Amino acid sequence: METRSSKRKRLLQAQSESHTAIDRITHLPDAVLHQILLLLPIKTIAQTSVLSKRWRLLWSSFPDLDFTTLNPHCISCYCFNSCGGRGSVSPNPSTLDCISQTLAARQRGSDIRVLRFRARLGFSRLNGLIRSAIRHNVQDLDIDVCTDDYFNLPRCVVMSESLKALSLKFRPPGFRLPTSMVMKGGFQSLQTLSLSHMVFYKKHYLLDLFAGSAFPVLRKLTLDSCCGIKFLDVGCRALQDLTVENCFQLHGLTVSGPRLERLRVVSCFESSSEKSWVKIIAPRLRVMHWEHNAITETNCLENLASMEEAFIGFFALDEDTTAEKYKSVSNILSGLSHAHCLTLQSQCIQVFLSFQAFILAIF
Repeated sequence: METRSSKRKRLLQAQSESHTAIDRITHLPDAVLHQILLLLPIKTIAQTSVLSKRWRLLWSSFPDLDFTTLNPHCISCYCFNSCGGRGSVSPNPSTLDCISQTLAARQRGSDIRVLRFRARLGFSRLNGLIRSAIRHNVQDLDIDVCTDDYFNLPRCVVMSESLKALSLKFRPPGFRLPTSMVMKGGFQSLQTLSLSHMVFYKKHYLLDLFAGSAFPVLRKLTLDSCCGIKFLDVGCRALQDLTVENCFQLHGLTVSGPRLERLRVVSCFESSSEKSWVKIIAPRLRVMHWEHNAITETNCLENLASMEEAFIGFFALDEDTTAEKYKSVSNILSGLSHAHCLTLQSQCIQVFLSFQAFILAIF
């Protein structure tokens, strides 16, 4: 027969076991935990590393590093030394220190899927961060920085076999690309490229960079606020999405893409240019945005039988009221005759009303 004392002991033990929490999350596979952590800001992810050695290893191998969520004025970063031991917590280190320490403490063989950051830093430090990311086979590199001098893009970025997406946004003075021979022989795996505040002055050999056999698997290209581009020829054979914005000095644009499906050209072309042109040959083009662009002298839109939606608008000045400019606008609309849906902005309607008044004045 069970005594009162043993019964009490058994009940207390059962009650204690019922309150013992079972840690099921920690025993999940790394890939599953990484996916869960991906839902959190990077500061919170770093803080989980103080829980245990298991979580510390998860942080040092976390593949998606988005430092753009950090507040540069108030950052608390948890960093660890290369031996895997717990390091000291810096109360308010800079964003740049946080990035550098995180990359330095990263496990060997742990690839980086995504690295995003924005900062103001010097040439050598930026060069070191980029090279470190390339050594960890980064796939998506997104940089928004401001440097004191022109930054020369490292050759290792161009020759990387792991890089699939590259976004570069440099505040003035900007950055320089490698030579044409290096550029055309690289980026063999790149699928997405975005260049902002690019400086093309005295870089004529780069103007046909996107023509011919360059960028063999590039699917999406974005050029925004690029200075010095007067003539742009885009003919990447795998390109599906092209965006050109705020390139005010553009005089001539040629687009010939057998797989191009979406085209967006906004706030481009120099209005005072006497010889400007547009030539588009894209049999698979479905959506076209042509907004706030100066009216070019000649336009040639060929083989756009797959067009579904087109949004058209112009930036017209009083001196644009010439027969050549009106004919140019007419050619654009004629080339879009296959579009299922055509939207004309108010400026475009004003151009046609001016054209009607121009014709009546002649006759």
